[in-house]
Amino acid sequence: MKRNRKAWACLAVSLILFLTACEKKSVTHIIVSEDNETQSVSLFSPMEKTKPNAENIARSAFDATIRTAEEALGLTVAYRTYTAEDYQDKTYDDVTLDRARSNMDDIYLLNPDTIQTLGEEGLLMDLSGLESAKNLRDVVKAANTINGKLVAIPQEVVAYGLFINMDIFKKCGLALPDTPEEFLECCRVLQENGYETPIGANRWWLETFVFAQVYADLYNGGNTEAEIAALNSGEARYSDYMRPGFEFLQTLIDNGYVDAEKALVSEAIEGEGADFMAQKTPIVMAYWGAANTDTAYGSPDFDLQIIGFPSSRGQMPVVPITGFGIGAKAEHAEDAMKVLDLVTSDESLEIYSEINKVISPSKNVEVDCIPALKPLNDRIQENIYVLASNASMKVEQWGNVCLIVRDLLGGATVDECMASFDKLQDEALSKP
Repeated sequence: MKRNRKAWACLAVSLILFLTACEKKSVTHIIVSEDNETQSVSLFSPMEKTKPNAENIARSAFDATIRTAEEALGLTVAYRTYTAEDYQDKTYDDVTLDRARSNMDDIYLLNPDTIQTLGEEGLLMDLSGLESAKNLRDVVKAANTINGKLVAIPQEVVAYGLFINMDIFKKCGLALPDTPEEFLECCRVLQENGYETPIGANRWWLETFVFAQVYADLYNGGNTEAEIAALNSGEARYSDYMRPGFEFLQTLIDNGYVDAEKALVSEAIEGEGADFMAQKTPIVMAYWGAANTDTAYGSPDFDLQIIGFPSSRGQMPVVPITGFGIGAKAEHAEDAMKVLDLVTSDESLEIYSEINKVISPSKNVEVDCIPALKPLNDRIQENIYVLASNASMKVEQWGNVCLIVRDLLGGATVDECMASFDKLQDEALSKP
């Protein structure tokens, strides 16, 4: 990421995914602390680095809910933040794991893979007793429950989709694709019309194509629990599920529809965003909230449509569940629980969702989305989507698939990638 950018991170769930942690290099990193003597509760989160001087709607939304909690409880929440400087730096997740294992903060904003790791290590408190937990959508509770404990609660349900420049699609005579075959045909036509690399990609989010294809039937075929049980027992193999998705990505790379070398070293949005907004690249992938903020894709000069990823069941939203967790040995555990309960209450989520125009984790809070998001929202409201994180699976999904996709970008074969999945599954099955 560029070193001169100062804008705050969206403390919403969506932008933690902007800093998704897969890189494991141990280099010097920067911790920025907003501390003061009246601190009662500390919160660790990422810092966004995007457009300077741009209004950060998501940060404003989060701040509004935090202020409400501070006033109600008569305490102060101190932000402690981090961001990687470039693609070689230690990632947010690496730093979060270090800090949580050392009991350095009270509340943590967590990616799905970090939730699963810390939950399995017993380092997160059980939040199921909070009042706000009673109103959560079933999908949120299922995804963030580990060993019977609800270990994280988000302020929004993050949904990923394809961001499409409809002006370019119409100029090229293209309809929105539903299936992988239709998507490949769109890419072929776009390339023939002068868009040399139709898909803008980065090192984090190509896994969304994989999830949409490999789990479309698992989550929408009426047999979810049995299929997950078969994976957890070893009767079914993750590699059998994953192969079609990785073969699809390899086809995108082989045809030049994705620039693998550039994607491998590109940060999310900063790597591909400028070309998309300048109408040089017709397609990118991003999360729901990126359509609502000027720090991402909120003000395009073209007709923007956001759809699900191609799958055998049509356009498929991809939903990784993230959230806020509290350290099991947090110094200010009681106050932290009170803060989180208020921040994730229906009243606060209504404020947050109304400002941010996002999907609420509460089944009681509904917010109208912008027109560009309607195709994606329609599918979600029909309960058609796949989960990219699920704590009931013994093999962590979001982080591991990201890493193995990066291997593919770096030149690994599909067979080598499948061997990595087999190894992960065997290791998970060997644990007591």
